[in-house]
Amino acid sequence: MTAPPLLKVEGLSVHVGAKALLRDVSFELHHGEVLTLLGESGAGKSLLAQAVMGNLPGVLRADGHVVLDGQRSPADEGAQRRPRWGSLITLLPQEPSQALDPLMRLAPQVAEVHELVRGVSPDAVGGVALREIESAGLTHAARLYPWQLSGGMAQRAAMMVARAGGARILLADEPTKGLDATWRDHTVALLQAVQRDGGCVVAITHDLRVARALGGRLMVLRAGEVVEQGHCAAVLADPQHGFTRELLAAEPTRWTRRRTPAPGALVVECRGLSKRFGTRQLFDGLDLQIHAGERLVVQGSSGIGKSTLGNMLLGLSPADAGEVKRAPGLASTALQKLYQDPVASFSPHLTLERALRDVSTRYGCPWNVMVQRLEKLQVSGDLLSRRPNAVSGGELQRIALVRALSTRPALLFADEPTSRLDALSQRDAMALLLEVAEENNLALLLTTHDDDIAHVVGTRFMPLDTLSGVVQKGAIQGNTFSGRTAR
Repeated sequence: MTAPPLLKVEGLSVHVGAKALLRDVSFELHHGEVLTLLGESGAGKSLLAQAVMGNLPGVLRADGHVVLDGQRSPADEGAQRRPRWGSLITLLPQEPSQALDPLMRLAPQVAEVHELVRGVSPDAVGGVALREIESAGLTHAARLYPWQLSGGMAQRAAMMVARAGGARILLADEPTKGLDATWRDHTVALLQAVQRDGGCVVAITHDLRVARALGGRLMVLRAGEVVEQGHCAAVLADPQHGFTRELLAAEPTRWTRRRTPAPGALVVECRGLSKRFGTRQLFDGLDLQIHAGERLVVQGSSGIGKSTLGNMLLGLSPADAGEVKRAPGLASTALQKLYQDPVASFSPHLTLERALRDVSTRYGCPWNVMVQRLEKLQVSGDLLSRRPNAVSGGELQRIALVRALSTRPALLFADEPTSRLDALSQRDAMALLLEVAEENNLALLLTTHDDDIAHVVGTRFMPLDTLSGVVQKGAIQGNTFSGRTAR
């Protein structure tokens, strides 16, 4: 006799007013199974996860039914499923900021879930939490607040909190974004452990490497509809739908490498830069120059200090020693940042159109130019009437790119600018970024964990040592950087 499914979704649809955002999605997962959702940014993948949980915003309406371990409830009656949150079903949101309490240190957050959901005794819960934190490589961050963590560290922390309750159904929304290859593989292993322990996983990802590693079943969504599904290996080896073929063809390994422009005038330089984070030495005695037209890629493991370096060059974070100098005559707004977390970079109270029009007015960028750039990135004008929390992470990341480019910067620090985008959107976003950079002789400082994107985009490369966080000697492509090893 076949065991009943652990999770079953029946004819799930999501509407805003009369508009369908997700149409008639059905699937079931038994113990030990995994379903990976691929698709374009804004296709409804995150909406699907939120609807299954019963956590949709009030303006959205869900139709269909959700069955959790034999208990069936209407999709729009999420209150019936809420008592099973954490113990049976859990969601890792796309944004760590939505999963972590900003006013609570990391260790107590992990301990609280173990105690209140899993029932670990108060005497033992502290040790359990610290062991999990150590396994996630975050021992040094146990007493830190979420806002003190790097993007990759916060991603690992959010996964840890999501799993702490021992839920057998895990909905993981972009669980590996912002992670280097080592921690990406570690996260995949955690998802596989849920399967081995008799649970099931719904994994939303734009990373085809993650989909291939998880195997199982694959579902491809476009514009709210399922366009293809089947066994993961079969679909990726021989896609039947045109969109799936386009998605695979847009992988960064197939992009054309951009030309290398001649470096222009100096934009920013640092001398003897040093920075310590708690007991960790991130940089010591670092010298660096960035010229107009250059595309400098900073690489290294999650939490090693890539974002901190960019923030120090922009004056957003102070150095412990050394100095940062801008070229004479640059406006105070000439150095701009494209944030890794797009949600945190927009005012939650303003519509997206208001946010963009403010930039258009402040920096003199014609509104029609901004609209044309949005169209190049396949961003519908209808989205601009919404607030930031009413669009997908990938849609907001593309809007943030257009906003940053519209400030006409001399240097743009792009911190993981495509981490929330599918391969097609990644290709379009990087094409627009490089097009504007070349037209305006813009200097680009890029951080990315995707070596393929780094290779296509970069003209200089700055690897950070995986142990000490200082710049390795003998950087790629014959460029020279100096730094003293911190010991």
